[in-house]
Amino acid sequence: MMQFDHLHFYVTNAQASRDWFIEKLGFEPQGCVTNADTHTEIVGQGSVYFLLSSPRTDGSPVAEYLHQHPPGIVDVAFQIEDIESAFQRIQAEGVKIIQPLRQDSIKNCRLKWFTILGWGGLHHTLVEQHNSPQFKLLPSVPFALPGSQVYSPIIGIDHAVLNVDSGDLEAAVDWYKRVLLFQPKQAFDIQTQRSGLHSQVLVNSQKTVQFPINEPTSETSQIQEFIEVHRGAGIQHIALKTDNIIQVVGQLRRRGLPFISVSPHYYTRLQQQLNPSQLSPTDWQKIKEYEILIDLPDQASEAMLLQIFTQPIFDEPTFFFEFIERKNALINGQLIEAEGFGEGNFKALFEAMEQEQIKRQMT
Repeated sequence: MMQFDHLHFYVTNAQASRDWFIEKLGFEPQGCVTNADTHTEIVGQGSVYFLLSSPRTDGSPVAEYLHQHPPGIVDVAFQIEDIESAFQRIQAEGVKIIQPLRQDSIKNCRLKWFTILGWGGLHHTLVEQHNSPQFKLLPSVPFALPGSQVYSPIIGIDHAVLNVDSGDLEAAVDWYKRVLLFQPKQAFDIQTQRSGLHSQVLVNSQKTVQFPINEPTSETSQIQEFIEVHRGAGIQHIALKTDNIIQVVGQLRRRGLPFISVSPHYYTRLQQQLNPSQLSPTDWQKIKEYEILIDLPDQASEAMLLQIFTQPIFDEPTFFFEFIERKNALINGQLIEAEGFGEGNFKALFEAMEQEQIKRQMT
């Protein structure tokens, strides 16, 4: 079964980024690795691990990346099964292998991995993990990390979103279908008076990994702005999944993490759609106060989706985080989790992002 394993950021200062993730997101430091050219800090929360690398010399691959792009995610790593077969199949497809198949063993844990060149220069490290519950291994990290032993409100990575150039969506989708065996789940178009996008959601066969790909449909689209500022395709945002978004967002706001603002009219319209039994008065007040979005795919169901988006986390308006909670509902005797990506919120979200975009253009 495939699942997200870790994310690797290339940044200008790994220690400063580590401190930001600790201070603003509540992540824990997990150690660091230094070689002649590159320094890497590791942070984690629950089952989510991030590598943060910065250059020590101009010969660092991080320095080369930062000459071409602003800071961001260079590698989205996936856990898979039967890595030898995957390596042979992907190699036969003619995909560029950045790191050939390797293996390591620490503290009775075993790790096998290789890295390929994905769409638009993005890397994908594929790993096969054989860990004890107490420890986790990461590629090229010469020590075992403590496993997730205590409760964390961040329970995993819900999805990663890739932005590609206009006209490249179909080719990018075909690449991920052919190389990583993803399958199309849903497609949608978003259009406001000023902006728009086409999106195709991809999933693995077990639907444990969700990977939407977006292309812009106008020169003023936020996706086009990302492409121009990022100077090419790249990961626009990562959604961190939680089982208590009100608690998480309250903590993050107290830590000073900035979020996208939402029009008060959004909640006036939403209140007319909500069934009074779906949310307690206290939760409703907190949702309005924290500016959390709610998607109601079925107004008769409690399987609602709650989400919120941060401001870009780096100096340039590229990468940001989403926090998402998928509530469950008992329907016909089955426990159903909210699906989708907040399609009912897209117009409100795009309008909010447009306002941020306009502010940037005026400064």
